Amino acid sequence: MAPLADTYTAFRGTLALASGSLATVATAAHRALAKDPTAVVTVVRHDTGHTVDLDLRGTEAEVAQRHAVPDAPPAEEGADTSRPRGRGRPRLGVVAREVTLLPEHWDWLASQAGGASVALRKLVLQAMRDSAGPDALRRARERTYAFMSTMAGDLPGFEEATRALFAGDADGLAAHIAAWPPDLRHLVARLAQPQAQGEAA
Repeated sequence: MAPLADTYTAFRGTLALASGSLATVATAAHRALAKDPTAVVTVVRHDTGHTVDLDLRGTEAEVAQRHAVPDAPPAEEGADTSRPRGRGRPRLGVVAREVTLLPEHWDWLASQAGGASVALRKLVLQAMRDSAGPDALRRARERTYAFMSTMAGDLPGFEEATRALFAGDADGLAAHIAAWPPDLRHLVARLAQPQAQGEAA
């Protein structure tokens, strides 16, 4: 499946119309409203659990084009990508910003192999690895709660399901949403699964 950041679901009421790219769900929403202009269509972004507003004016083709992911920018004209790079540091995409530390911190960084910049990058990478699990769990709970609040806030068991979600009680969450419409239950279960950033779900 696509990464959460690239995936959306369009609902008509509590019925899922389509899941996929923004263009896919936009065209599904356009079709639903063309059949019934009074329909209540909600589009949810999977990586946040929040709803998004779409511009559904025009034809179905125009709607799809408007919400399509833009292509990557072409290479600079005249750039010769076939020539090997010269000697020197590779382009790492690093960004220079000010960091304020105590003198003893700078002394320690300067004593590390590769110098302060390399040592800082290693420390940041290690911290990112150490916090990956807790961060993924926090994001999962936040996006699931956002979705539940919007789509199921008035349904029986919402308060109990919320407490189970933040308590990490997967069985309790499943029990409290068992009577909810199937498409809502399915997306709650999917969003509640911790995912690393950019990972498919």
